[in-house]
Amino acid sequence: MSSRMIGVDVGGTFTDVFVLNEAEGTASVAKVPTTRPDQSGGFLDGIGREVADLSEIAVVVHGTTAGTNALLERKGAKTGVICTEGLRDVLEMRRRDRPRTWGLRGDFEPVVDRRNRLEVPERTLADGTIRTPVDLDAVRSAARTLQEQGCEAVAILFANAYANTANEDAAVAALRGVWHNEHVSASSEILPEIREFERFSTTALNAYLQPEVSGYLGRLENALKAGGFDGEFMIVQSNGGVMAVDTACRLPVRTALSGPAAGVIAAGYIAQSAGFDNIITGDMGGTSFDVSLIAEGQSMLSPQTSIDFGMVVRNPMIEITTIGAGGGSIAWVDKGGLLNIGPESAGSNPGPVAYGLGNDRPTVTDANIVLGRIDPDNPIGGKLERLDVEAARAAIDAHVGAPLGLSTVDAAEAILKVANSRMAGAIRLVSIERGFDPKRFAFMPFGGGGALHSGAMLAEVGIARAIVPRYPGVTSAMGCVIADMRQDFVQTINSLVGTLDEAVLGAFMQDHADQGMALLDAARTNFEARELSFELDMAYIGQTHTVSVPLKVTAQDGRITPPTRAEIETAFDAAYEQTFGRLLKGGVRRILNLRSAVTGKRPKFDLGTLGPSEGGSDKRIGHRQVHFGDKWHETAIYDRLTLPVGTVITGPAILTQPDTTVLIEPDLQGRVDRFGNTIIEPQEATT
Repeated sequence: MSSRMIGVDVGGTFTDVFVLNEAEGTASVAKVPTTRPDQSGGFLDGIGREVADLSEIAVVVHGTTAGTNALLERKGAKTGVICTEGLRDVLEMRRRDRPRTWGLRGDFEPVVDRRNRLEVPERTLADGTIRTPVDLDAVRSAARTLQEQGCEAVAILFANAYANTANEDAAVAALRGVWHNEHVSASSEILPEIREFERFSTTALNAYLQPEVSGYLGRLENALKAGGFDGEFMIVQSNGGVMAVDTACRLPVRTALSGPAAGVIAAGYIAQSAGFDNIITGDMGGTSFDVSLIAEGQSMLSPQTSIDFGMVVRNPMIEITTIGAGGGSIAWVDKGGLLNIGPESAGSNPGPVAYGLGNDRPTVTDANIVLGRIDPDNPIGGKLERLDVEAARAAIDAHVGAPLGLSTVDAAEAILKVANSRMAGAIRLVSIERGFDPKRFAFMPFGGGGALHSGAMLAEVGIARAIVPRYPGVTSAMGCVIADMRQDFVQTINSLVGTLDEAVLGAFMQDHADQGMALLDAARTNFEARELSFELDMAYIGQTHTVSVPLKVTAQDGRITPPTRAEIETAFDAAYEQTFGRLLKGGVRRILNLRSAVTGKRPKFDLGTLGPSEGGSDKRIGHRQVHFGDKWHETAIYDRLTLPVGTVITGPAILTQPDTTVLIEPDLQGRVDRFGNTIIEPQEATT
């Protein structure tokens, strides 16, 4: 039986592959260019680089950007909406926010055109009472109209469907009788939660993504089977867990930001294995720099996010702050003479100027090349044999140096300073501005370019140290292999604590647990453990914003014992006081939603098996001139993957490996731990 597990993360520039052979305790990695417009080409190419016979693979786990890209580029399917009379424009009205906080004007076009948003007679009240049964003939007529207008997917969006699903259920049954495919999304299935806009937006975006994501995953699944693969194929969710392919095809909106989420999961596991509970992650790819914070071993989850302005997805997601400061981000000087980085990126095609594929505008990668920090004779990704340094110099001269009156080297340094400043700002946003002292945290850079900027983040933000994982360029792909299987559920309760029917709450909890366990049973994975977690969204009556209240729940033989009202009140007081520092005397407590998570703990591998040897000496493979600050330094070059445990390297130094380049700046020092991580600290801190 095969013991190979493969994680594949598709990014904007590169597709990363991590292959784990559990039986032998070995791993290998591959980094290939992402293929456009069909990402499946790079996916299969990357796997083929490491595994010739797909029948040898037990599990493939994929972190995909197919859904995220379709939303950002607005390249999803032509979608129709069938909604309650009077609610046709909820998607367009949103929360009446603006794309620019201080701007007086702002345009927004929902992903569903107004002509494809059709109303039908029906009405369910907030207490679940059906005042007007749904007109099924109107539903069928609307469906035919949408098909005539070329819609490939449809969303059913009825008022208060979270309180009673009967009208939506009947509409879906009637719709499926006339609709031409399986791409039907109902709000009571996607998000049975109060607040119309968030429910409507999430459901409409789910329908918008279904044809694109299910088609992409279907092509991958068929290609894998054609190559002899008969193992388990799973997809990473934005909450950091994984799900089956059929679940991902039904709920593609849950794949948004799945690749970055996998990176955070891997970073947390690597850091905890190395003895660090508090870390700030920095995933620098070709297009973006993604930052997240893990405190006391726990990643931060957000109940919703905006993929772009007005495109709200309400699903549990790992909190990730993204800025346009990747290796391919373009440097440009505005009309006022200010140097900017991004958000436009050269991506994988044409890529940085040094790739020689047609781009003539300098990028962050080009600046690193000109300053000697990237070896032009050994580019990562296997796309090119050599990088064109002179072309990069010429582009920096023309677009940055000449407008600012700087030499080539000074212009390249300026590009990195601006990029580093933007990256440091993102780190401050997730730490200092949320009450976390960065001095208590370690910085974990990964992605193809993250380890080139770790020293700058220590200096800019004041973080104590950096932890560079053994395979930073494919950390998100490694996270795919590490992630547990998880399913989230939500149900609106909308009750005061004092009048709560504990039996009703218990019935919802039991239903969530049963559904989650059934999904775990259907998986082909042997889980080390199964976990249930429940929390309530609560507030004082009259308040809009809620706090998350974890519940201590007992379960025996699969049966859930719900908490009592008194236990819920005590848990709310603790959570509210921790969040706001005080309680509201005499305030009436209200329960809005129940949130449940069912997790199947997948077996973890010992990172120590992938670590370096204990003996030997450092493998210095050469020197070259590298520019730091205001002068060139003779810099030692090392083959990083051959460095034994305990190796100490004093900067300036460069550690090379196939998936990235690690930079140790002057006055910094790196130490190799037993997992192959390189711990980078100021030299005085290690003496």
